[in-house]
Amino acid sequence: MKARDRVAVAVLRSTLAAIENAEAIAPAEAPGLSIEQSPLGVGAAEAERRALSPGDVERIVRDEVKDREDAAADYDRAGHAERAGQLRDEARFLDAFLTAS
Repeated sequence: MKARDRVAVAVLRSTLAAIENAEAIAPAEAPGLSIEQSPLGVGAAEAERRALSPGDVERIVRDEVKDREDAAADYDRAGHAERAGQLRDEARFLDAFLTAS
């Protein structure tokens, strides 16, 4: 597996997880039912996820880029240039994805 493929896989997994987390409903939004009122059966208690707009998804991806750039700067200050480089590679990959779409 090429090094670039590993970077792409890692950053895409992480970013998709961030998007999926944003789609989840907050516990305060979940219906508060007592045990007696709880639905029964497989999937009966599932709550519909939030629908994100393309702008929401873009904001999440931009936040992921910024988080990686900030973390890379922190790693540089701590003397971990190799890890900082990995994070910058991930940030560049996401940024290229944003500019291509």
